[in-house]
Amino acid sequence: MEKGVRFEIDYLQYIDADGVLQNPDLPDFARNKDQLLGLYQDMVKVRAFDTKAIALQRTGKLGTYASSLGHEASHVGIGSGMQTDDVLAPSYREYGAQIVRGVKPREILLYWGGDERGSDFSGPAHDFAWCVPIGTQCLHAAGAALAFKLRNEPRVGVACVGDGGSSKTDTNAAINVAGAFQLPFVLCIINNQWAISVPRDSQTGAQTLAQKGIAGGLECLQVDGNDIIAVRAAVEFAVKRARHGHGASVLELITYRLSDHTTADDARRYRDDEQVKQAWQREPIKRLKKYLMDIGWWSEQQETDWLVQCNAMADDEVNAYLATTTQPVESMFDYLYGEMPHDVAEQRAQVLQWEQR
Repeated sequence: MEKGVRFEIDYLQYIDADGVLQNPDLPDFARNKDQLLGLYQDMVKVRAFDTKAIALQRTGKLGTYASSLGHEASHVGIGSGMQTDDVLAPSYREYGAQIVRGVKPREILLYWGGDERGSDFSGPAHDFAWCVPIGTQCLHAAGAALAFKLRNEPRVGVACVGDGGSSKTDTNAAINVAGAFQLPFVLCIINNQWAISVPRDSQTGAQTLAQKGIAGGLECLQVDGNDIIAVRAAVEFAVKRARHGHGASVLELITYRLSDHTTADDARRYRDDEQVKQAWQREPIKRLKKYLMDIGWWSEQQETDWLVQCNAMADDEVNAYLATTTQPVESMFDYLYGEMPHDVAEQRAQVLQWEQR
């Protein structure tokens, strides 16, 4: 019998959970003090915003909100590894990637507050808005990548999906078309171990989620998603590879969802406290802070000063969100049609009459 096809999935990590350097062959950005500190500061800033957003929801000033607690390295690493002209197709939790790319926190709050003006965000207008239907954003990014190839534009479509979303047919269709047409496409599977209440080991029989790209002919890599150096390096390489016509990639970023799925969820119903405590020992901010302090690039005083600035920034964004005026009632009609149907125009007129009572 002839030998069949064999494969291996490599694993990338530079700094371990204790903040100790495991791979001295650091990428250039990690050797640059300003760049590495910038990544750390972005992670802390995102967590400060996330904390404020949860407090807003708990006090009735925000709708259901999906926390990004624990995902900071994965999200910031994705956003910082892309170029401005590339296209990001997020799901609904990747605030770090969006903020790095220019989205304002107040716009994230508007979205979760039920105001669609949040989706008309700052930063690259060609990025896709939040996507709650699971997996469909992968096809959006693959479609953008196909357009880039047809137009001969040196741009890349980057999609984010969770471990649960990696089982969706939309995700696998995106992988297939990206491989079939050699599209400039990168799929980041953010494996936070939980698809709402479904654990990773019940999600799939695959040994890794990265290997889901093999059937499509994609380059596949598993990454320590709590090590921002590894994430940024992996995303940069995959994006550069795609941009130069060498094909698409699947990156599995292994992290942990330290929060409930959303503020409408209570994760204590389906996972034990000990597992969460262990995950906190591997969280991304703690490990990079330890590394930076060990090499003399960061201090406790700098940490205190930066937290003050981050909390002030978060307060400013919250205040801007709360000060946003409600849209006039007729706006629910004005942006649905290029040419408003007669019956809808009548409804609009009736609503305006009721408003004037």
